[in-house]
Amino acid sequence: MGGKKLEIKQKVKIKNRKASHEYEFVEKLVAGISLKGSEIKSIRMQKVSLQDAFCLFIGDELIVRSMHIAPYEMGGYNNHEAKADRKLLLTRRELDKLDKKAKETGFTIIPTQLFINDRGLAKLEIALARGKKLYDKRNDLKEKDQKRELSRMKY
Repeated sequence: MGGKKLEIKQKVKIKNRKASHEYEFVEKLVAGISLKGSEIKSIRMQKVSLQDAFCLFIGDELIVRSMHIAPYEMGGYNNHEAKADRKLLLTRRELDKLDKKAKETGFTIIPTQLFINDRGLAKLEIALARGKKLYDKRNDLKEKDQKRELSRMKY
């Protein structure tokens, strides 16, 4: 038939690099995601962006919003929507704790990393975070530059 073969990766680790620059992480948790079949196939092909994603509570459920999972190329008519809301799977105790802390002023819940665990399930690492001020961002950049200079001088 001559159809093209899609490459599926075993080790998938997609990071939200912008998040560590914009936010200070207070606490991290690992949550499962409720996905459709075509979504997990796209994740395994690393066609995901966490750039603008954030989490919010709708009722008693924690939802991740604006996480872009590209439509699966071989999906056909029953393919998924790219930026649909997806439910996160956490225990009731963890959800209550996050909800209580997220209602405090200045805190938000953001996804930091998406990965496939050793059992083949997609997991999302989320962080309870506080936004950084401009001077905090500058200090972080200064520290990175100093570390880079020290590592150059050693060699």
